[in-house]
Amino acid sequence: MAAQALDGIRVVDLTRLVAGNMATLQLADFGADVIKLEQPGRGDPLRHWRNGGKDLWWREYGRNKRSLALNLKTAAGRDILLRLARSADVLAENFVPGGLAALGLGDDALPACNPRLVILSITAWGHTGPYRSRPGFGTLVEAMSGLAAMTGFPDRPPTLPPIPVADMVAGLYGAFAVLAALRHRDRTGEGQVIDLSLLEPIFSILGPVAVAYRLNGHVAQRNGNRSPNNAPRNTYRTRDGQWIAISASTPVMVERFLGLLGLGALLTDERFATNEARLRHGDALDAQVADAIARFDLAPLMERVAAEGVGVAPVYDVAQLLADPHVVARGLVEDVADPELGPVPMHAPLPRLSRTAGRIRAPGPPLGAHTAEILRELGLADAEDALRDAGAI
Repeated sequence: MAAQALDGIRVVDLTRLVAGNMATLQLADFGADVIKLEQPGRGDPLRHWRNGGKDLWWREYGRNKRSLALNLKTAAGRDILLRLARSADVLAENFVPGGLAALGLGDDALPACNPRLVILSITAWGHTGPYRSRPGFGTLVEAMSGLAAMTGFPDRPPTLPPIPVADMVAGLYGAFAVLAALRHRDRTGEGQVIDLSLLEPIFSILGPVAVAYRLNGHVAQRNGNRSPNNAPRNTYRTRDGQWIAISASTPVMVERFLGLLGLGALLTDERFATNEARLRHGDALDAQVADAIARFDLAPLMERVAAEGVGVAPVYDVAQLLADPHVVARGLVEDVADPELGPVPMHAPLPRLSRTAGRIRAPGPPLGAHTAEILRELGLADAEDALRDAGAI
């Protein structure tokens, strides 16, 4: 097999649910040996997010990882964790601040056993500040960050995303932070602790909302599918009942788009002559565009706008997406052999590297599937029965 970028990197993963699993998934896809420590008998709560009775979330986001069922409330379990930490490059955890200390694994215990260790600590609110000890999940962060207040239509309640966006974004930031810390470690020999909250990453992707407020007094509001930056930008229904998304982000794009719809004359109207004017008169512009698009079926309209070099896209559900020829050609989804479910389609490893590509080696494993294997690597094969009797594994 071709070498991967993170071959030889060992990650001890104590996280649960989405953000931590997303972070360690990125590392695992590129070759890191991710050892997932899970509570015996229960495992990661992600295993209990079921679809059609199947643990599909775990199979995908637990992929390329090894599962060790370990009870950290026992002295023997904590000893095994410290043994792993001594040989690890990275340890990821998402306990509420003080949670590891309550297990006898306080701030100094892990760095003391391995000063080169990079520790990724994911929390809802961060390790400092008055909310540091509050429990929290991505949904609460999406509400507090400003995202929900900006999402939806003006006459409707604030809207929460239907997927764990805050967790996913934090996971990507976490993987990046680990690689940055490993770069520093490789130069200096120093490990460090990464304090990653869910709140700050989601806020960072909202655009310049803070400066717009501080300098202009503008508080971002719900605006439906509209953009505060360009118009027209919305979803529009076609004659055959399909939906198309338009984002005319440049003056040239606006000119081409309105022209192919037969609306070029609108650009001589002072209400629509400039981007600022179009934004001020968004309702009137949208009414004209919606009227024009309603005279076309989706497929011929897509062909026409593609020929004109105008950026549009159909609004797909997942079934339509997976059937799209571009998606198929790009290999957006890979079928992964699962011993129980057969071929399981999963998102392909990202991003695409030309020399050390990511690879899916196996789906998320059963709970504790690698316990005996990892104990052997630690020189504890003979102690397996005793550890099991003691409730450590």
